[in-house]
Amino acid sequence: MTPPATETERRRRPSTVGGLIYLILVGLTIAGLCLVAFGPWRRGIALVGAAFVVASGSRVLLDEREAGMLRVRSKWFDVTALAGVGIALIVLAANIPDQPGL
Repeated sequence: MTPPATETERRRRPSTVGGLIYLILVGLTIAGLCLVAFGPWRRGIALVGAAFVVASGSRVLLDEREAGMLRVRSKWFDVTALAGVGIALIVLAANIPDQPGL
């Protein structure tokens, strides 16, 4: 006979809203990288950038207790880093010129 499962063993969902947003960010990043590998790479990079910008906005709106996996350092650092990377990816995807033959 097996012992009853504890609360941590039964939980299969994130415990905070930030954890859920983090999982969505990871999923969108994987989808964007698949686009980069197998489809229109500019859209894939822009999707990854947009996911980071949305995560940055979510970090601004969530309090410290609900930030979950989005909380790495202080709030201003997290927001600045996520927004900076997201905006940089979007700008780079929009400004890299086409290269014939690739």
